[in-house]
Amino acid sequence: MQRFLTVSNALVLALIGLTSGVNSATAQPEISVCQPPSAGEYLLLVISPTPDKEHQLRRALPTELKTTTCRYLKDTVTRIGGFTRLEDANRWARYVNDVVGLKGIITTRPRDVGSTNPTANYKPQRLGNGFAVLVDYYNHPEVATQVQQVVGGDVGFVSYGQRPYLLAVYTTNQKEAYNTLQKLSEQGFFAILVDSRRVVLLRSVVHLQ
Repeated sequence: MQRFLTVSNALVLALIGLTSGVNSATAQPEISVCQPPSAGEYLLLVISPTPDKEHQLRRALPTELKTTTCRYLKDTVTRIGGFTRLEDANRWARYVNDVVGLKGIITTRPRDVGSTNPTANYKPQRLGNGFAVLVDYYNHPEVATQVQQVVGGDVGFVSYGQRPYLLAVYTTNQKEAYNTLQKLSEQGFFAILVDSRRVVLLRSVVHLQ
């Protein structure tokens, strides 16, 4: 009986030691929130579902690219920055998708758009249920003022389908969304109506400096 108790105690201690080792090995430092883009910079944010995929992504990228691991919304992503042209960011997004099989989100902060303290206002969040009317501003920030005049209110800044857009209206009223879309189209804007759940709000109000 004494021998059985001794073996059992040893087994329990061994299991405790293994469990402690696993907990220590899996302990991860807290990941910081992604830094916002600089004015005129395009960011490629790639969501890695597993550590293996993240390592595979890192191995596939050249060392000269500026990459960091950070938190975007509720996801851990690889932040690839330093792009000054949307075409370059799109090219690397296609490369990541073709080589590693991961999709990325492209976000930016246009030059001369935003407050003097963009970091404090940079709180990306997905829109809820409803409809969003987006306007392609073609890298011309002054378009925001023109859109404001048409819709008669503030204009936001969003990311949709890996591209930045101006948010003309976000509503649960389908008729209101269609009316706004028609009004913008009649004024010559390239406007689209999309499911707002697929839109990431980067800034609720665009201020021109």
